[in-house]
Amino acid sequence: MTRRKVVLYQPDCVFHTMPLALLAVGSHADRARFEVVVVDGRLERDPVAAVAAHLDGAVCLGVTVLTGVPIRDALRVSRAARARRPDLPIVWGGWHPSMFGEECLAEPAVDVTVQAQGEETLAEVLLRLEAGASLDGCAGACFRGPDGAPRRNPPRPFRDVNALAPHDYGLICVERYFPLKRRRQLDYVTSQGCRFRCSFCADPFVYGRDWTGLAPARVGEELAALHRRHGFDDVNFQDETFFTRADRVVAIAEELLRRGLRVTWAATMRADQGVRLPEDAWALCRRSGLRRVLIGVESGSDEMLRRILKDITLDQVFACAGRCRRHGIAANLPFIVGFPGESDASVRDTLAVVKRLRAMSPDFQTPIFYFRPYPGSPITEAAVQDGFRLPETLEAWSGFDFVGAAGPWVDAVKFRRVERFKFYQQVAWDRGGPWRWPFQAAARLRLRRDWLGFPVEQMVGRWLRPAPRLS
Repeated sequence: MTRRKVVLYQPDCVFHTMPLALLAVGSHADRARFEVVVVDGRLERDPVAAVAAHLDGAVCLGVTVLTGVPIRDALRVSRAARARRPDLPIVWGGWHPSMFGEECLAEPAVDVTVQAQGEETLAEVLLRLEAGASLDGCAGACFRGPDGAPRRNPPRPFRDVNALAPHDYGLICVERYFPLKRRRQLDYVTSQGCRFRCSFCADPFVYGRDWTGLAPARVGEELAALHRRHGFDDVNFQDETFFTRADRVVAIAEELLRRGLRVTWAATMRADQGVRLPEDAWALCRRSGLRRVLIGVESGSDEMLRRILKDITLDQVFACAGRCRRHGIAANLPFIVGFPGESDASVRDTLAVVKRLRAMSPDFQTPIFYFRPYPGSPITEAAVQDGFRLPETLEAWSGFDFVGAAGPWVDAVKFRRVERFKFYQQVAWDRGGPWRWPFQAAARLRLRRDWLGFPVEQMVGRWLRPAPRLS
């Protein structure tokens, strides 16, 4: 039997994480029937031509779509594919279609959208498309009916990831990502979902506060096989909350050591999880290669932490940071300012906490972002009820930048102050040679005295290295 192609596309964007979502759905397609081809727009000089080269005879084009700038490229490639093959079904999946499944179908070049876990949904969509069958009743998908109106099927039950197929990294050239990452780093995910309720996050909306993780033995076996094949020296665990279960984390660390995998690794952690993690578990993780954790702090105000339902305290944050420092583990501790109705006092509290954490270790990073109303989150729904208007078209969503852009709740004075603070706190405790000491001393003095006026150093720095636009 001749296998028909399934073309999967990763839109262009500024980060170089391996396209794990496409590996997930591509690995779950029936390989006896379909040949899966992954095209990454970040690796191609002409992404449209690269996709077009595989469209003849294909059963569909699938695109993973993240809210923001990647939508622009997703539209460009989808429209080009529609022009080349008007009969070709085009399927969008990923975060944006998970939240706006029916709305995405207003775009003529999109025929089907997939919500939440896409592995089994796309596998069923492919079989129905190949057979020319209707998508009525295909759980987890929206589609355009014969009358042109969007139709939403019931959601697909959340599946234990252990029941899903392993990611087939053979669908991509892993080594092509190493130069872009500037290290031989493998992206790998061991779990899906998140059990927490942060009101600024869309995860509870998409996964219903559910979570499922791979068995440690499977993680160890898969990583060992991938290491033999690709020789990576670092693993970036892309889980939403890697440290959800301490016993599982310990078992994964033991797997890495038992198998002699001499790699470093980085993962996500909540402050409360870090506090509950026993000291011997911290030491084990460090011994197995843990080099950095990402701990979302979000705010330096306990009142704001309660309001956004973060369910952590600042005491836990500092205790967790202390453990990182004690065990020689770097930490990325991101913050958000400019929530709807956030007071000036709350912002000042956040900046004060940022200074304390940043001063604890040169291996701590404390990036500050501005709240942007991510669709699907409770705080966004409340903002919309209060009059905030979300973008109404895909083109408008493609200009929705989550980094460097402030919402209407941050005036010009506050924005200017925060931007100056961000610059000086980065310079003040950054690693560097002796030549940087005068600049660091000046930055620390500015922060200590809260003097952020006439930021000539920032103006020169931004001129030499403009901040990128991200999503």
